[in-house]
Amino acid sequence: MPAFKDTDTTAARPKLYSVEEAKQLDAGTVKDLFAAHINPGQLHFLKLLGFDKILVDRAEGMHYITKDGRRILDFFGGFCSVAFGHNHPRIVAARKKFQDENRHEICMAFMSQYAAALAANLAAIAPGDLDMVFLGSTGSEAMEAAVKVAEQAQGPARSKILHAANSFHGKTKGVLSITDSTLYQSQFKLVDNRVKVPFGDINAVRLALESDPAIGIVVMETVQGGGGIVEAPEGFWRELRALCDKHGVLWIADEVQCGLGRTGQFFAFERDGVVPDVTALAKALGGSKAAVGAMIARREIYMKAYGKPKSALIHAQATFGGMGEACISAIEGLNVLYEEDLMGNAQRQGDYLIARLNELRVKHPSLLKEIRGRGLMIGIEFNDISETMPFGVKHMVALLDDKLKGSLCGFVGALLLKDYDVLVAFTEYNRNVIRLEPPLIATREDCDTFINALDDLLSRGITRIVTDYLRKVAVAKG
Repeated sequence: MPAFKDTDTTAARPKLYSVEEAKQLDAGTVKDLFAAHINPGQLHFLKLLGFDKILVDRAEGMHYITKDGRRILDFFGGFCSVAFGHNHPRIVAARKKFQDENRHEICMAFMSQYAAALAANLAAIAPGDLDMVFLGSTGSEAMEAAVKVAEQAQGPARSKILHAANSFHGKTKGVLSITDSTLYQSQFKLVDNRVKVPFGDINAVRLALESDPAIGIVVMETVQGGGGIVEAPEGFWRELRALCDKHGVLWIADEVQCGLGRTGQFFAFERDGVVPDVTALAKALGGSKAAVGAMIARREIYMKAYGKPKSALIHAQATFGGMGEACISAIEGLNVLYEEDLMGNAQRQGDYLIARLNELRVKHPSLLKEIRGRGLMIGIEFNDISETMPFGVKHMVALLDDKLKGSLCGFVGALLLKDYDVLVAFTEYNRNVIRLEPPLIATREDCDTFINALDDLLSRGITRIVTDYLRKVAVAKG
């Protein structure tokens, strides 16, 4: 007798898209599905930028190629995720070989040679005694691991976290508490053992540590991405290191965006000759083909937190931490980073871009306020709308600057895409900033293409930029 009744279940099967059917979907259908099943509110902003009209078919190197054959130059870079360019051939080949040989992907019951090798590589790259690695899938997961190892090592009496204004450390509930955004924090019940200081203000840090012995952890991005590509003043990190040592505080450097060669060195903090107690990587770590995050801690701290058998499993690898193909993507990516001199290229092309952008700032002073950044992590800050207006109306328009903040960036970003096939990124906190985080494979020709497009667009002047946006993007959004 069969264990199960032989029943025809065909009628119960829902209508599912196949992979090939998904590939063939047109932009209108994808937009409808996005609104119905993903996020209709987000679609509103895509329409404002004109991004809802585009459907990418494939991606190669510095470019997205759309279904209608447009080649879009990627100066967005997936918020630093696409450091190796789209589908780097060496990383694709390593992944294909892994698949062709039917190697193990999820292997939680046993040790993974790929996770072990990736951890060893990261320990070899990291300075000082940063050599204990936790592997995960995202930046939020890596930062959660970083905060937890520090809190576990410090103990309950020193669990308070000092963080910076305009910080972004992730959206999972633990690190959301130290992500300085009322929008993202919303109405969630957050961790209350935290205190905020202005970013880059060493005196504020000193006062906080001297007045509150419960502070045992400092968490800061080495370069603030969402804050508008902002760096601390010269000497800040060396003074922070000294203060942390003096007060027995653990310093966590968030390098999820600015790490992995983005600023011209593997870690952005290396420029100042200092070493944090814990750091975190993600974004491009998976070779721009896989989701990989990593926390790297000093051995002394890690062993204090999890070094005994009774504490070893408090924060052990999660199900998808150290997956086989993800790890080999990261391993190959790290080798590519050094062998193709992508860090050196980031420095050279970044210096060139910043110099050319500063020339544009001089040429278009009413539109461009400041250029800042390092390597291929660059912020272009635009003036408030009122500063672009004739003197007679400037003071009246200034009353609307706060409400209109970010609008000029939106106009420029939308028109760069529509008229020049160039994609750029925006920032969470300073909405007047466009951020450039292109792949580290960018060439001088790519930089010139971007600069020439931006120069041509800005040369239209504020009135025509606004009217062109309204005519070409906003009216056409449907």
